[in-house]
Order: sequence, then C-alpha cells, then structure tokens
Amino acid sequence: MTGDPLLQPFRLKHLTLRNRIMTTAHEPAYAEGGLPMERYIAYHAERARGGIALAMTAGSTSVSRDSPPAFNNILAYRDEVVPWIRRLADACHEHGAAVMIQLTHLGRRTRWDTGDWLPSLSPSRHREPAHRAFPKLIEDWDMERIKADFADAAERMQQGGMDGIEIEAYGHLLDQFWSPLTNDLDGAYGGDALDNRMRFSVEVLEAIRARVGKDFIVGIRHVADEAAPGGIDAAEGLEIVRRLSASGLVDFLNVIRGRIHTDPALTEVIPIQGMKSAPHLDFAGRIRRETALPVFHAARIQDVATARHAVGEGLLDMVGMTRAHIADPHIVAKIIGGHEADIRPCVGANYCLDRIYQGGEALCIHNAATGRELSLPHVIGPASDPLRIVIVGAGPGGLEAARVAACRGHEVTVFEAAPAPGGQVRLLAQSPRRREMIGIIDWRMEQCTARDVEFRFSTWAEADDVTACAPDVVIVATGGMPQTRLFEQRSEQAELVTCWDIIAGDVKPAGDVLIHDESGDPPALQAAEIAAEAGARVELMTPDRTLAPEVMGMNLVPYMRALQGREVRFTLGRRLLGVARAGNRIEAVIGSDYGGAVERATYDMVVLNYGTQPLDELYFELKPLSVNGGAVDHEALLSGRAQRMVRNPEGTFRLFRIGDAVSSRNIHAAIHDALRLMQAI
Repeated sequence: MTGDPLLQPFRLKHLTLRNRIMTTAHEPAYAEGGLPMERYIAYHAERARGGIALAMTAGSTSVSRDSPPAFNNILAYRDEVVPWIRRLADACHEHGAAVMIQLTHLGRRTRWDTGDWLPSLSPSRHREPAHRAFPKLIEDWDMERIKADFADAAERMQQGGMDGIEIEAYGHLLDQFWSPLTNDLDGAYGGDALDNRMRFSVEVLEAIRARVGKDFIVGIRHVADEAAPGGIDAAEGLEIVRRLSASGLVDFLNVIRGRIHTDPALTEVIPIQGMKSAPHLDFAGRIRRETALPVFHAARIQDVATARHAVGEGLLDMVGMTRAHIADPHIVAKIIGGHEADIRPCVGANYCLDRIYQGGEALCIHNAATGRELSLPHVIGPASDPLRIVIVGAGPGGLEAARVAACRGHEVTVFEAAPAPGGQVRLLAQSPRRREMIGIIDWRMEQCTARDVEFRFSTWAEADDVTACAPDVVIVATGGMPQTRLFEQRSEQAELVTCWDIIAGDVKPAGDVLIHDESGDPPALQAAEIAAEAGARVELMTPDRTLAPEVMGMNLVPYMRALQGREVRFTLGRRLLGVARAGNRIEAVIGSDYGGAVERATYDMVVLNYGTQPLDELYFELKPLSVNGGAVDHEALLSGRAQRMVRNPEGTFRLFRIGDAVSSRNIHAAIHDALRLMQAI
C-alpha cells in the first residue's frame, strides 16, 4: 500500500472510494434534449478510466420546469432521464469509479425566456445580474411543489443507479433563502432568524430522505461564507454547518466560499490564471474541524502537490480537481504509474467555463480530445508504418502535431524561425497574469523531447530545407502576423502599430493612445493594460456593441479590474476608417456601422488589433510538389480516417497546414487542427 495520501481509500457511509480525488459537479453542456447521451457518458467514462474515485456529474441538474437550463443542463424532472442515468452510472462503475449527480433548483440564477417560458422565482425580488431575469417572489404553493420535485428527482437518480446525490446550495434557490442578501420574505421562511431562512432547505432534505431512504447517500454543496457585506459570514456559515451536521439528513459537505451572482464574484469562487491557487482551502479545513461529516472542496486546486497537501494535512477528505481533469483525465493513473511529470497541466485559461457561461460547450484550451472522446483519442496509439514528418513552426499547433506524430512512432523534425518555441503563446505569456499559458508549450516540448523529436530553432525554413529531409508528410504551422491593413484602406498603414508591438515591448506607448479592436480578443486588452500601466492616456475603441466579445466573462474580469481606475476610455460602436500623419501626431478618421457623422481625432499613437494574416508563402511554394496539392479530405478528417487524396501523382509528400497558417483563430483551434489530422497519419 502506497503512503501517498491521495491514493488512500475513503469510506463514505457504505461506499468505499478508491482514492481521494474527485471531479466536482460541473455542467459540460453536452446534454441532448436535457439527457446525458453518448457524448456525455464518454466524457465521464474517460475520467473514470483515468482513475478518479468519484465522478460528481452534471452540475445544476434541474428538478423543476421553472428551473430551466441556463447552460444545457440535464433535466431531472423527465422520466426519460432514468435509462440514460443508468448508462452513465454503469459506464463509470465499469472503470471502478463511484458516480453521483448534483440536483438543484436554480431559483433566480436562470432566465424566463428559455425552456417552457415560465417565470423564474426566488425569495428575492431582485434579479441576479449574471442572468438578468427579475424573479417572481416565491409563494407557498411553489415551495410545496418544488419539495416534491426534489424528491421525485432524487428517486429517479436512485433508480438510475447513482451512488448518491448532491444538493446544490450556492447561488441557487436553497441558499437564496439562507442569505439575507437574497431573502425578502417575512414569516416562517424569512427574516433575521437562521431557523426561518434554513427551513425550506431542511424541508427539501426531509422530503428527499423520505423518498430515497436513510441508506442512499445525500450530500450538499453549499456556501459557508458569502464574503460579502450583509450576506452569510463565516460565523453564520459555521452555524449552518453545525445544523446540517446535526440534522442527520446529509452524509457529506462540499464547501464553497463566495458569491456567484456576477462575473467578478464568480472568479473569486472559481479563480482563473493569475489569481491565487486554492484560495479557500484553509477555510474548508476550518469547516472540516467543525464537523464530523466528510468535507469535500474544489477551487483552483489544479496541481497534484496542492491536492496532496490538502488531504495529507487533514484539510479535506476528498479533493476536487475538476478543471485539472478537463485538461488531463488520467491524472490518477499517472500518479499511480509514477508519471506525474506527464500530467498535462491546467493553465487556468478557463476556456472551459467561459464557453459554458456564453452558451457553448466545455472545451479545454489545450486538450482538444476533451468533450470529443467519441472521435478523438486522449492516448495516442502507434501507426503501422513509421513515416518521416517535417513540421514548420513550433507554436501550439506545430508542437501538438509533433507530439502526436512522435506518439505515433514517426520520425519528426520541427523547424522554427525563433530561438525558442511558443509562437503567439510566448508573447501572450509575457504578461505576468498570463504567464501560466506557457505551460501549453512547456508540456509539449517535454513530451516531444522524451520521444526524440528533432528541433531546428533559429531556422527560417525554405522549400529546399524541407525537401532535403525527404519527408512523407509536411505540416505547415507557421502561424500568422498581425494584420496592419484596415478593410477601408486597401494598403498597409505605416502609421499604425499593432498590439503585438506593444505586448512584445518593441514600441513604448506614451501620450494619447487609441487602441482599435476589430477582433475582440485578448491582445487589445493586454495592450491597453500595458499602455495604461506605462502612464499613457488610453482609449479602447471597438465597432462591436460589447467590449471584447471573444474574451468572455470570467477572463474579462481581471482586465477590467486593471483598466478601470486608470485613464482608460471605452468607446463602443465606433469604427476606425483610416489614419494619416498630422505633424508629429496621427489623425484618425472614425465612423460607425450605425451611420451618423464621421469624426476626426488626433493621437500620439494608433494601435490596431485586427487578427493575423497567414504566413503561408512556404505552403504555396511546397504545394505544387505535394501529392495532395495541400487539399484536405474533410470527410476523412472528420471521421478520423487517413488522408488519401491524390491531386498530383508526381508529388513526393503530403502537405497540410494548420492553425493561423490557415486563418486567424485561437490556440484551441490550432491544437484541434493538429490532433484530428495527425491521429490518423
């Protein structure tokens, strides 16, 4: 028996969990019609295969019709969910993991104009800013039917073979009763008395127990300190813990600290890169000392060392590593096998959660197989015939192509013009708050080095360099360079500098600086932050109706915190039409897609963020020498089959390009391009 605290089994009631690592409830938004079908099942089964002890599935599974899916939640009020829950449970059990599911009523944390278009409801008259719906004040008959809905849903989960359930009480209906900030009721369910504010949740738990019996595992994930004036403080949170412990109604506590009603508040509960790791771990340890119940917790515990500390020091009984398992589903297997160095790191980019909260599906910024388990592999198998593969470019796409090719057993050479790998990621990681992004590059370099990939840095590859390697396959992953031509002006604008120039430190911002953001992605915000910190008077302008629409909510928070309070002006709905030199300043011509007068203003510097233009000269030089003429068989690509297209029988290699060498996209797109192409080569 190993002495590693993380690998010790844990007894939860009648259930023995094989180690101390779990994924906490989260909604990857893979449900189909409110049901966890094949894709959903494959996602959780992969993490069970990877060794986790407990899969807490399906964040915010809705128990009532007036708790409509805010982000493609599972619908536990449907009888049709039971057989799919059974298949989900069986798939996790097959690989030795226990499996539970989280049930909730969202209360005001949803919208009325989705699902069945029923009004949202809450013990508060005030809307939740994140979801914007003004709720109906809950009535007695609402509470009666919702209690029955919780009991019905719990019974369905029990019938579906779940090992237990977890009730959600942070930012949702139950703790909206608890908090003075979200309870406007009088009488038995409101007011100052904690007994009254907890009454409804106790009645819900009693209804669940009456339905599922005393042996079925029932836990609660709950806020124990809202960390907000007028809300539940730590003292009252500890009293809630004591009352839940004494009730005999719950079998474990999953502790949360903070509120989630706005994006900034949410990032304090679920921190992103550049924020403190495990910020609430010591608080969770304090809860554990106050109760005999098992205590679970997750909040940016993204590395094994922190998780091991949490369990080894007795702060937690089970440690949640949810985003870490989105990045690498095989963490436990790698710990057991002595391969911790091979764990793909969570870099805290929060691409996963930000996509969900913007109505998308959970995807990892640098593991393209996550959520695509039915079509893309997490473990790369060997090819039947080793090939000679040349890759040009050592950015994230090129390195992923090299990693996958090397795992397939191919002989791989990578050309890179820069003296170090990373491409745009290395530039991005120059900002201290985003330096964790370099983990995307470092991990791939380690994987490639371990498999004898040859790197030729500081080498601008020409066609002759590539063909001299006698390749079977050439991958052009040369990325792109910043666009410096406005659509409205057909030539390059010498008066413009780019956000890359600012981020790299090649241009020092000063005076009046206009940053025109056509792309709506991080470089404009990053450049604005650098310019503002340098003392420039910054105007950040966009033709869009919102600021930085590609950055998404939680990642926008630290930028706004950095920019607000400095001399930064935000201008929406205005478009840069042209620039011209005006003495020692630059005159900008500014219009609007909405019409209206054209304005002119002068600045000391005009900075453009308008995506990238592909660096594709090498690709077009090599194209006539290739068998496939650079063409991609999309049907083969999407079905995971090898590329067999022949357009030039005289060609000597197959040629493909990926990432920004094709078009301006993002890190995930480049890595996805590489994985789905190379898996079959």
